[in-house]
Amino acid sequence: MGMNTLDILGGKNRGGSPEPVERVRVRSGESLAVVGPTGSGKSELLADIAQLAQGDTPSKRHVLLDGRPPLIGASGLVGTLSQRTNFVMDADVGSFIRMHAAVLGKDGSGCVERVLALANELCGEPVDAVDRLQGLSGGQARSLMIADIALISDAPVVLIDEVENAGIDKHRALEALTGRGKIVLTATHDPVLMLMNDRRVVMRGGGMQALIERDGEERVRLEDLAACDAELLTARDTLRGGGRLRREARA
Repeated sequence: MGMNTLDILGGKNRGGSPEPVERVRVRSGESLAVVGPTGSGKSELLADIAQLAQGDTPSKRHVLLDGRPPLIGASGLVGTLSQRTNFVMDADVGSFIRMHAAVLGKDGSGCVERVLALANELCGEPVDAVDRLQGLSGGQARSLMIADIALISDAPVVLIDEVENAGIDKHRALEALTGRGKIVLTATHDPVLMLMNDRRVVMRGGGMQALIERDGEERVRLEDLAACDAELLTARDTLRGGGRLRREARA
């Protein structure tokens, strides 16, 4: 299900004033960070996109796909990954992957190995085909769903809310989705994840306040922040594995 562009046409903020950003366009293979303080309207923006809003939500925004309003009754265009990933069914991971693939008319047996391989690249806790869905940790569940969306789902637009708290490889997750032509929007408080995107839309008072493109200095800062982030993740894994942190020996 190919798609080249997603357009968000600005509506009104919570005070009833027109949003300063009148239009945001995201192309196939691109990702956009949605940033702002808690309560600024990040989740509401994602909800408008998920609902393919046509002026029928409180924000009065319009969502266009390839420059046109979506067809009435269109479905399967937007994949979502919320802060909490809970599975209703109590099946094993392999059965879940095969069933989802079968629903979409794909070879489920061939998908299991590929989805698990990607999921295990994203998360430090291995996921196996025989693991029960309801026994997965938050990080395992998030990595499984990202791999599933990347490799099986036909949805051209992917919405992610707060991926940074799941203990997964954020850069690899974005790469896996955008590398397959997905349009990805990520609501986040994580400065590293913000700067992994070429652009970010800043939310304030329920409205799109500014659209900022990452510049050269921020690209350099991203490398510094990513190194700090990697050090923190290493410290976390060491401590939760029963180890101790020690100062590095200086020459």
